[in-house]
Amino acid sequence: MARDSAGASGAAADTAAAPDFDQFAQNMGRLIEEYGKVTAAYLKPIELGEAKTGQADEASDMVRTLGRVAERWVNDPAKIIEAQASLTGDVMSLWQMAMKRAAGEPADPVAKPDPRDGRFKDPDWSDQPVFDFIKQAYLIGSRWAETMVEHADGLDAHTKDKARFYIKQIAGALSPTNFIATNPELLRETLQQNGENLVRGLKMFAEDVEAGGGELKIRQSDPSRFEVGVNIATTPGKVIFRNDVMELIQYAPATPQVLKRPLLIVPPWINKFYILELNPEKSFIRWCVEQGLTVFCISWVNPDARHAAKDFESYMREGVFAALGAIEQATGEKKVTAIGYCVGGTLLAVTLAYMAATRDKRIDSATFFTTQVDFSQAGELSVFVDEDQIKAIEEQMARTGYLDGARMAGAFNMLRPNDLIWSYAVNNYLKGKAPTPFDLLYWNSDSTRMPAANHSFYLRNCYLDNKLSKGEMVVGGERLDLGKITVPIYNLATREDHIAPSASVFIGSQKFGGPVEHVVAGSGHIAGVVNPPAKVKYQYWTNGPAEGSLESWMASATEHPGSWWPHWFDWVRRQAPRKVKAREPGGGKLEPLADAPGTYVKIRV
Repeated sequence: MARDSAGASGAAADTAAAPDFDQFAQNMGRLIEEYGKVTAAYLKPIELGEAKTGQADEASDMVRTLGRVAERWVNDPAKIIEAQASLTGDVMSLWQMAMKRAAGEPADPVAKPDPRDGRFKDPDWSDQPVFDFIKQAYLIGSRWAETMVEHADGLDAHTKDKARFYIKQIAGALSPTNFIATNPELLRETLQQNGENLVRGLKMFAEDVEAGGGELKIRQSDPSRFEVGVNIATTPGKVIFRNDVMELIQYAPATPQVLKRPLLIVPPWINKFYILELNPEKSFIRWCVEQGLTVFCISWVNPDARHAAKDFESYMREGVFAALGAIEQATGEKKVTAIGYCVGGTLLAVTLAYMAATRDKRIDSATFFTTQVDFSQAGELSVFVDEDQIKAIEEQMARTGYLDGARMAGAFNMLRPNDLIWSYAVNNYLKGKAPTPFDLLYWNSDSTRMPAANHSFYLRNCYLDNKLSKGEMVVGGERLDLGKITVPIYNLATREDHIAPSASVFIGSQKFGGPVEHVVAGSGHIAGVVNPPAKVKYQYWTNGPAEGSLESWMASATEHPGSWWPHWFDWVRRQAPRKVKAREPGGGKLEPLADAPGTYVKIRV
């Protein structure tokens, strides 16, 4: 094996000229200097009493969860012996394979990475025996750990889901691709650049710790290349209404005539609204304007301690209801069609149920983008929700009045750690390469805070107790019943959604009391929605209402190539085809307050 190691290292180095050892030594000195900056960035918020809390609670939950897995195995010695034998057998097979390769004999691998796993695409992971051995040993170990969770008898489903999640995080962190000594590509980069890559990387690391207020905030895009309102979120319009919770944007018309019935978009407040307004080619909002819709969009405030008491009812009254009132003042129209995206859709469903209970008919039809109203199959985010974890979050929020945006951003990134965390850590800090400019990832990093009352209500009533679906949620003194919502609904799920799984959205479609057009789009939570017709990138399926099981519905569904946007617009137009003269923003009784995209969207964490 020593001979193989030397050969592998030599092969990695042969591709470049011998390193300049004087330059290498100088770079190591610069590396120490940059390390001092990292330490300073980490210590500064502690010294100022501004250090963020919460990571200790998360680590403690991980230890408790994996400890329960271990207890199940300790209580059954026979199973432990069986598990050890399985691991030992795989390791021995790997050793035998390595011996064959060392002797120049062909040998089939014991463990292969998933074809979709891009971490091991460098040829040296297979061509060089040492790195091939390291790769396979890692795959054997991580898969064995996953098996230990799966075969831990007697664990409740939630604990097992959490254990799977934590094993995925640990396996992602311990991958040999994350370390210079065990990654052939990083070894080559470091030797070729005389360690300059590490200096650049540690400089970015220090900057990202400082940007995260003492915690690492991994950059996924080049933030200097984007500015909201300049080269992102640029569709013309005006802010026509503002209160403590939101700004309402009315977009300028692009056609001489428009559909009489306006469109109100209720985006999520977990992220900013401009996911629907990235650039002219991807903008759903711009596309809607070009089809002849009068588009209004809520831009939620990025809350601080002043908003601590703003709950779901506040967001309904000061958000959706305030927007409906402003739209009537601006256009004279009392009825709108509305769209809700993700948690914005959950709020819209809550609002519709409240309106049904109070006989308020101002929303004439509704569209939901990747929205959950039933949380019985809530997906991977549910691993963060149980009584102990919610109490810990509530204690954090009680100190500040809000949940820090980095917490939610981190949770979303942890759903795909290899793609959204470790690939950037390697690229940025070990290769020393700045990430490429990408508007979607810029938006993803533009995180928002959550008001304490709102977030607590959402976690407890939706994720923990599923009260909306059960007819047990009470808002504004009214017990809400989704079955009383009889307006036409267009419910869009995405097939590969990790946040609002298609199975969950399908169940939700069955809870409404009126006609539901259920549609499934290709791809996931973002790409499946932001799929403009010009790209012809994904597909969508239609099959009428959500009846039976999702599997049977999909089996007989009709697949359509391209974007679902035109299909949705036809659905909207059929309901209210009458047209009127195009409306300029700020018409009627309201004077414009600012140009789109407004001021609230520019408040950064």
